[in-house]
Amino acid sequence: MTYHLDGAVIPTGFDVPVEPLRRAAHFTGEPGCIADARAFAAHFLEQLRTEWCAEIDERADGAVLLVVSELVTNADRHSGGPYILELEGTAASLTVMVYDSSAALPRVFPRDPRRVGRHGLEIVQALALRVDVERVPVGKRVRAVIGLGAG
Repeated sequence: MTYHLDGAVIPTGFDVPVEPLRRAAHFTGEPGCIADARAFAAHFLEQLRTEWCAEIDERADGAVLLVVSELVTNADRHSGGPYILELEGTAASLTVMVYDSSAALPRVFPRDPRRVGRHGLEIVQALALRVDVERVPVGKRVRAVIGLGAG
């Protein structure tokens, strides 16, 4: 049950979601897909704020968008085919999953401030609580879990 008071939504405790919020989007790799994926993630964050009453701090908000950008850019650049962005969230964390058609697993290169490019997975690992990569029947899945609260 939810009460509305002067336009504010006040959760009563009876309407707390029990399942994570899940959304997925399919991208073809056409120009603009990376920006579309970021917009999809931004909308998802707003849904988490509304439906889960999630308190998402500014750092986490930026981290989610950057992780989405990095993972989708990698899929776009290396898979040679379409890819899927799947988001799953609760008030505490958001999981970003990107599925693509390439079975080649991404590599994390040794830190080298002189290297130009190939820092994507390194950036994702710095922002996420956990990152894992696994082969799936049609290619691979890269999954990153990001904490949403202040901490």
